[in-house]
Amino acid sequence: MGTHPNTESNTVQTLRSSLGRALVLHPVLRGVETGRSPEASLEEAVGLAAAIELEVAQAAVVKVNQPRPATLLGGGAIEQYAKLLEDAREAGEAIDLVIVDHGLTPVQQRNLEKAFGAKVIDRTGLILEIFGARARTHEGQLQVELASLTYQKSRLVRSWTHLERQRGGFGFLGGPGESQLEIDRRLIGNRIVRIKRELDDVRRTRGLHRKARAKVPYPVVALVGYTNAGKSTLFNRMAGADVFAKNLLFATLDPTMRQVVLPSGRKVILSDTVGFISDLPTHLVAAFRATLEEVQSADIILHVRDIAHPDTEAQKADVEAILADLGIDPERDPRVVEVSNKIDLLGGADLDAVLARAERSGNACALSAATGERLDTLFRILDGRMTAGRELVELDVAHGDGATLAWLYAHGEVVGRRDDDSHAHLQVAIEPAILARMGRPGQERVAA
Repeated sequence: MGTHPNTESNTVQTLRSSLGRALVLHPVLRGVETGRSPEASLEEAVGLAAAIELEVAQAAVVKVNQPRPATLLGGGAIEQYAKLLEDAREAGEAIDLVIVDHGLTPVQQRNLEKAFGAKVIDRTGLILEIFGARARTHEGQLQVELASLTYQKSRLVRSWTHLERQRGGFGFLGGPGESQLEIDRRLIGNRIVRIKRELDDVRRTRGLHRKARAKVPYPVVALVGYTNAGKSTLFNRMAGADVFAKNLLFATLDPTMRQVVLPSGRKVILSDTVGFISDLPTHLVAAFRATLEEVQSADIILHVRDIAHPDTEAQKADVEAILADLGIDPERDPRVVEVSNKIDLLGGADLDAVLARAERSGNACALSAATGERLDTLFRILDGRMTAGRELVELDVAHGDGATLAWLYAHGEVVGRRDDDSHAHLQVAIEPAILARMGRPGQERVAA
């Protein structure tokens, strides 16, 4: 695997150490519907900045009637905020960073930096910076570096100060040689190839771990949801764990697993995953696909929603879009259970409507992870899922295979048994998912 280099991107610098005060701008393009209010989108962008401890000096929604190829923002808006930044500098309260909560091309980013006289990053750059700060495991750091280098490769012309230099060729007749830009692009390409190889090793290792877990007959329950929906708080509440959970966007990044004992005594493995977010760059989703494979292979998927958020429906759509990209249809996949979290922040008719909708669904529940209110409802749903799919199977187990006999008695319900000289002939009521983990061929299903 080799030693791991510094994962902070050369393009997206360490903002926390070099830059303190930021201006956050959320462009609203005329005719483009996002399904969420501009104010809520701006608040989310401010929250992203706060996630890496930036001080947001000012934040504003900017209406863009006609996006400009050179700057995205209109001339009037650029003039207005350039003056704001100049006034702040003259007052001794300089704003060092402008965050544009939208994708920017390298040319737009460069032109805005010239106009503002300050560093400019777009939404992708900000999310990458947060991911770089949050990644703790070697896998997480590799994933962040891969996404950062992919982003950086397209921006070399704007991001690096030395790229106009060229290295001379051999002799007098040769050309100017390979430009520094070409060298840097090639070096980044080589590094991307190496990281992908390392992530392939991680993926294979994760696959081996999954196979090892498959021999332990515990279903996997994966938590997914929009960032800050309360997944880690629910994880802690269910597992009695101490995973870092805070009212902070992307408070946790690396996946975590714990064993949970349901009220019936059945055991499941609970898996927390990275939070989703709107406009998550495609290369970020690709970089974290190894982690998200845990969701694809889960027996139950809990979609945790912040039901008290004003844009909860838009957030739900964002999560479902990423699940669909992973090949999971939230509407038709029976594994998906919707968990409406943060009901402690609701009251009156709003709370009544959420509870009634969950009751009608039969495939959803409403609770508060922070207080534990109605957590028992979720446990009942999980227990029901564990038992509803039970089938009656006939198995022949050699008397000498005491481990398998003990396993079947522990994880299924033995409803009939007949012994001969060499084998125990069992009728066992058991969930197919659990039986599949035992990895025994030749089961014969019989009528329940």
